[in-house]
Amino acid sequence: MTDLFQLFAVSAVVMGISQTISRERICAPIREKLGGKDTWFGYLVSCPYCVSHYVAFALVPLTGTYPIQVVVGGWVGSVLSWFLSSILLTVISAFFRVLFWFVDEAQGLVRRRQRTEEEETATQRVVRKKVEQELPPSERQEPPSPASH
Repeated sequence: MTDLFQLFAVSAVVMGISQTISRERICAPIREKLGGKDTWFGYLVSCPYCVSHYVAFALVPLTGTYPIQVVVGGWVGSVLSWFLSSILLTVISAFFRVLFWFVDEAQGLVRRRQRTEEEETATQRVVRKKVEQELPPSERQEPPSPASH
């Protein structure tokens, strides 16, 4: 049986390549040229699960990762072993994609929270400036100088 590390490593590579092709900005022109999710070909390169099949079909023979061996001999057995091993890598990469989504979503939440805080701070500055401009000059307070802290 294939080394467990190689199985997971190749599955992670399948996930990474399929994620890049189907979701990242660098491959957006290809997806757009094929019609995005509105056409059959476009959908096949816009769906990370779909793309992972093609990537696994190519990487299994290139890496020699055949975790599933069938008892049928000859070329039929070779094709079945390749096909079933590719499907297994695709399924494992789908689980990796879910884990990746949770990590990516958590990072996205942090970035959104930071952006929201920055927007709130900017809004407070604008409101404060507007209120200060509406006050008569005698009631305006000069901002404290940085050296006075």
